[in-house]
Amino acid sequence: MADVFTDPRLNQLQVGKNNRGVVIEEIEGLLRVYKDGHVERPLAIPIVPCTAALDARVAAKDVFIDKYSNLWARIYVPSCPAGKLPLLVYFHGGGFCIGSAAWSCYHEFLANLASKAGCVILSVNYRLAPENRLPAAYDDGVNTLMWVKQQALNGSSEHKCLFLSGDSAGANIAYNVATRLGSSGAFNSNMIKPLCLRGSILMQPFFGGESRTASEKHMTQPVNSALTLSASDTYWRLSLPLGANRDHPWCNPLANGAAMMVCISEMDILKDRNLEFCNALAGAGKKVETVMYKGVGHAFQILHNSPFSQIRIQETMSHVKAFINR
Repeated sequence: MADVFTDPRLNQLQVGKNNRGVVIEEIEGLLRVYKDGHVERPLAIPIVPCTAALDARVAAKDVFIDKYSNLWARIYVPSCPAGKLPLLVYFHGGGFCIGSAAWSCYHEFLANLASKAGCVILSVNYRLAPENRLPAAYDDGVNTLMWVKQQALNGSSEHKCLFLSGDSAGANIAYNVATRLGSSGAFNSNMIKPLCLRGSILMQPFFGGESRTASEKHMTQPVNSALTLSASDTYWRLSLPLGANRDHPWCNPLANGAAMMVCISEMDILKDRNLEFCNALAGAGKKVETVMYKGVGHAFQILHNSPFSQIRIQETMSHVKAFINR
């Protein structure tokens, strides 16, 4: 669709502590923010090029979306498509503060998902907080859809059946981007034509609130869980607009949007909040499909540490395929 691109931000990830002075926020092994504003992101997960080993049935490349904001994406295309495939625009997780479309775990998961679900996937590398607080990530999501729209208008893309998806903070982005597009009756408006937004798939969506839920207070975490309560609070402090608390609507949202599937992990601190979100959607008359994955925690689909997680990953891919092919 466009020029091959390598994100220069990936070359700026720092490995060890330096002599910059006082650290004011830290999530061990993932993020350090210094009093002078400098941010370090230790390389906790390998960065891989689009040419890294893939399922033979999938091809991948990196493309520019907006050079000014350094916005880019990685595209996964099944090698032997059967007709016009749906397009899944995917936003990675990481509390709005870490993560990359080039992380090896996303590269592997999304390549497999493209093959198994039979769809083209556009994995968005949006701007991160705290350097770019919300709504920067939402702006990047909308700009990505406008780029996809332009590709379709130019005739360089036939993928007009659109779904939004993401995990954790990425699911929050998918939800808020869909909300920006308006109510379900407006999804086919001139804003995105000739695209047609068919629905959203939210995996362990990262929402919050000043009041704690039971799972936030008491959930026993699996080994190597990707999210703790203290990390969650830190991500929100760094990503919300200055002066906002966790009852800001971007953190604690109102329901809106088209058909939606919400994937919930049984052993995730966000389980209760995700269930409350689904109940609010249903109570507002929204069409929502809730799927609970037993015995796994936050981000199990990319941090697959056990054969049991692999079973749940295959279930996730089957559920995504069924949702986008209804």
